[in-house]
Amino acid sequence: MIGFDWSTLAVAVITQVDPGIDIDVGTTDGLLGGAIGAALTTLVVGAILVAIAPDYTERMMDDVLEDPFGTFLYGIVSLLGIGLLILVLLVTIVGIVVAIPLFLLAYLVWAVGGAIAYLAIADRLVGRNDEWLKRLLVAAAISGALAVTGVGGLLAICIGAAGFGAVLRSYLE
Repeated sequence: MIGFDWSTLAVAVITQVDPGIDIDVGTTDGLLGGAIGAALTTLVVGAILVAIAPDYTERMMDDVLEDPFGTFLYGIVSLLGIGLLILVLLVTIVGIVVAIPLFLLAYLVWAVGGAIAYLAIADRLVGRNDEWLKRLLVAAAISGALAVTGVGGLLAICIGAAGFGAVLRSYLE
């Protein structure tokens, strides 16, 4: 009698030729989508900041430009601390109620800080004599261009951390 033992059945299941699932995710789709998302986030958040609080935006841009290493260090340490706190809160079931709003708040502050840092770089490149629109477009272009490459992604995290640190330091000190 010919029968299937467990080992041949396991091999047959693992080595299916057509599992019936066809997911097509290309590298360029992810990179291009990330770049467009980063550029649009910087553009929209920056435009909102410029429209609502232009003095605050310029003050934070000056903080980032005056002390880039200090704001970066403050931002990266704060980011790691908040991430660890969120992780600890997620481990406890009751802490999930606090962890989710804390994560959303941290993400919002990160977006504001990142937009401020990119605007500070664009301000240095373009100059303050030009209109906000030009600075916003240059900041969005830098953000999108950095999101495309791996090294640029690491640099984007550093730039975002500097802006994050400037925003947090202005509120906490």
